[in-house]
Amino acid sequence: MPENQYTFDNPVDRYPSIEPPAEHVDEPGTEKDLTPPADHGETSYVGSGRLTGRKALVTGGDSGIGAAAAIAFAREGADVAIVYLPEEEEDAQRIAGLIREAGRTAVTIAGDLAERSFTDEVISRTVSELGGIDILVNNAGKQVAVESLTDITDEQFDKTMKTNVYAMFWLTRAALPHLPAGSSIINTTSIQAYQPSETLVDYATTKAAINTFTKGLAQQLAPKGIRVNAVAPGPIWTPLQPSGGQPAEALPEFGKQTPLGRAGQPAELAPAYVFLASSESSYVIGETLSVTGGMPTP
Repeated sequence: MPENQYTFDNPVDRYPSIEPPAEHVDEPGTEKDLTPPADHGETSYVGSGRLTGRKALVTGGDSGIGAAAAIAFAREGADVAIVYLPEEEEDAQRIAGLIREAGRTAVTIAGDLAERSFTDEVISRTVSELGGIDILVNNAGKQVAVESLTDITDEQFDKTMKTNVYAMFWLTRAALPHLPAGSSIINTTSIQAYQPSETLVDYATTKAAINTFTKGLAQQLAPKGIRVNAVAPGPIWTPLQPSGGQPAEALPEFGKQTPLGRAGQPAELAPAYVFLASSESSYVIGETLSVTGGMPTP
């Protein structure tokens, strides 16, 4: 494990190549379900004041990529609100504790982003409890592997679309009146937008939609000084994977198809989100930043 995000080493073995057990856990999945555990940068991420005084909202901030981004934002000086499902309360409180340990304000908001009324509440609470918002990370997602299109139920398709696409639209629309010039919107897309797996047709479809939404909205908001970008992760070890995101039998080989030969860890995504949130990326607009372990994207 690296000492911090600046540690110079070989990316092939910066983290070990994991071999998770071929076991399925119930949705939505939590950190205690992960064998081996994931690294969110809890002991390694070192901040340098790149987001001092900023106010961030991160959906899916209880675990995985969202948790890594939330920890990094706080250590860079931002106050952070995180959104998560009620079943993920234990994980959310752990991340909130790390945000507070960094000396920043943490706001925890539990609910289902597939419900439009809840997304309005998320923005209003964030603005009220943080005193504003200038970073919005639309990261929460639903991913369920299904062998055949005929086995994707209307309910699954609808919930995947609402969680991954509608919630992004609802939250962004509600946040816009509160976002000052200099704000950053960061959407989480995926390698699946470019290399869709045969078992993730509905999920991959949403990720392609997120790419297009990002690029279109970036053009609209650039003149207002609001930057919109996306991050496209490759195979990253999070609770999404064993809770239906991958077929159980595929888990022991998860991530080994990458040129680096291993799955990524959430901590390896955090610097991408910090870069896109900070003023260092002031001329980066409508970009999809791929963090895929070498899996090619356009």
